[in-house]
Amino acid sequence: MESYRNASKQIAVLAFPFGTHAVPLLNFVLQLSDACPHTMSSFLSTQQSNNSTFPKTLDKIKSFNVWDGLPEGYTFRGNPHKPVDYFLKAVPGNFIKAIDVIVLETGKPIDCLITDAFYAFGADIADELNIPWVALWTASPRALFVHVDSNIIRHHVRINGPKGKPLDFLPDFSSIRVADLPNGLTSGDIDAPMPALLYKMGVSLSRAMATATNSYEDLDNTVVNMLKLSFSTFLNVGPFNLVSVSSSTVDDSHGTLDWMSKHEAASVVYISFGSVITPPPHELHALCEALEECEFPYLWPFFGDQQLNTRTVEVVWGFGLGLEGGTLTKGAKKALKLILCSQERKKMREKIRVQKELACKAVKPNGSSNENFKTLVKVVSNTYHQVSG
Repeated sequence: MESYRNASKQIAVLAFPFGTHAVPLLNFVLQLSDACPHTMSSFLSTQQSNNSTFPKTLDKIKSFNVWDGLPEGYTFRGNPHKPVDYFLKAVPGNFIKAIDVIVLETGKPIDCLITDAFYAFGADIADELNIPWVALWTASPRALFVHVDSNIIRHHVRINGPKGKPLDFLPDFSSIRVADLPNGLTSGDIDAPMPALLYKMGVSLSRAMATATNSYEDLDNTVVNMLKLSFSTFLNVGPFNLVSVSSSTVDDSHGTLDWMSKHEAASVVYISFGSVITPPPHELHALCEALEECEFPYLWPFFGDQQLNTRTVEVVWGFGLGLEGGTLTKGAKKALKLILCSQERKKMREKIRVQKELACKAVKPNGSSNENFKTLVKVVSNTYHQVSG
């Protein structure tokens, strides 16, 4: 940790310890660390999150544990929302307390604050310390935009309004319906902890010195341009899998890569349900039956997914397919055959090929994501000066 101790500037990084948020944030900070040689980063998350995502070999980044908010003796009983709710009751106090400890231990003030974009309170902490705040959104710009424009969306569609109503009052959203929006934005309990957190994020991100996302300019250009009008500095710096320094080696304990190498290109089905929710047994059984009947090899990881992403991939970008009715019991066999056996698959793969080329171009030396990252380095180094229009 010699580089950490000898650095002249200190960055505090506040992670969201659930789902897959902490890993991309850590990889993002690793990339910044390489570009800012005189900085050290203190990475704040819960003990469980740090233990599972933080390697022990980093020289300029040190992990610090914050309180997870769980009552003493708490036992997880299957509800994935409970630990999140407890944690959200503990913020921002647990982070503020940890920052005070870090400053005391290192003897160095915090010069920049980087947080998961979920944390609207990052604006208040940064203001109190008189330092720049950088927020990282790890999902798509379109998913971010609906939270930033939540008040306008609620005005047009009302709370618990018709689910089939299109969002045609927003540019490039005419094919998106109310039913595709995240739960808690216009339906469900909008005052629940997570919807409330996201609402605060949407109205507070404009206070960030910079908002960075895991995307590239050409993937959702209209939405990106609208976000640039909402934020002082909006920077697409992804895709992270093409640019980030990985915080850990690939875990292939199940032999997935070896299994993949035995199949032809574009012949395997990738199925994802997210990292938090597992479909009920009858839906999983229906999908297994469809896969067996169609005789398609398949991988079954559980990583992030959302209704809005499903609709965007299927209808806006045109290189994926949502399941009929939103459940595995309807249309699973039809969807699998369409993806792997129909003429439509050729059109989808061509669209994917085009986006792959654009993504690779964005991260090249003169690409848009690379240039945006250079701007971000200036923000983190306190050498960036905004130019008003």
